[in-house]
Amino acid sequence: MAGATTAQRGTPGSGPSARKGGGSPKPPKAPKPPRESGSRGPGARLRRGPALASLAAAVLLVAGGAWVFYGSSWFRVEKVTATGTEVLTPEQVLSAAAVPVGAPLAGVDTDEIESRVRGRLSRIDSVDVVRAWPHGIGLKVTERKPVLLIKKDANFVEVDASGVRFDTVPKAPAGVPVLELNAKQSPSARRFDEERLLHEAVLVAGSLPEPIAKETLQVTVGSYDSVVLELSRGRTVAWGSGEQSEAKGRALTALLKAAPKAAHFDVSVPTAPAVSGS
Repeated sequence: MAGATTAQRGTPGSGPSARKGGGSPKPPKAPKPPRESGSRGPGARLRRGPALASLAAAVLLVAGGAWVFYGSSWFRVEKVTATGTEVLTPEQVLSAAAVPVGAPLAGVDTDEIESRVRGRLSRIDSVDVVRAWPHGIGLKVTERKPVLLIKKDANFVEVDASGVRFDTVPKAPAGVPVLELNAKQSPSARRFDEERLLHEAVLVAGSLPEPIAKETLQVTVGSYDSVVLELSRGRTVAWGSGEQSEAKGRALTALLKAAPKAAHFDVSVPTAPAVSGS
């Protein structure tokens, strides 16, 4: 009986350990990798469809718009106009602009047109080039205005308020004074050359109130600080230098009203103007 008992204990798989799941434990199962989201699933393909359709529509829209503005005949230059001329004629401006009639309106280089007009017509100070949809180009010009004339042989060189000599004309425009330089004997001639004296004369002429400018026949420059105006009816004005020109203009306006029969006016010190002669 004892031997049977021993054999029973030695039987594999019997006993408490076997019933409780003894022995080597089983390794845990590896977790399943998450399902990739992206282009593989049918849902992704469904989402990709509308996106591609939107992209294709955008491309077609851009291409169609480009064709409308650049390839079709709907928006092409058919009419070019010029305004703002005074001495020049609109035809001269249009000829200088050379706008390509028949070209797509959107493709016209407005900066190049402006450069051509200013380069070919020195009288033009500025030009504004605008597109007038659907078929027009408009040129609005501003001409330079002379404030002083320089006698050159039988002609006159026009000078604007910036000192730019922009044109030569055979006849002096009305209301624009002529420059007379008498600075060769001046002690300051070496320090102030003709260009500097011209600058002073332009500064004075450009600051004159319009009623006085119309009556000024000549601007005589003897030196940097000796500018004299010759007005109509033989009147003269000692102006001094080009400094404080606006204040001198106001002082001269007041003197002309207060002493209309005076022959000589001195505004070289605008805070203490003087008159003499009658």
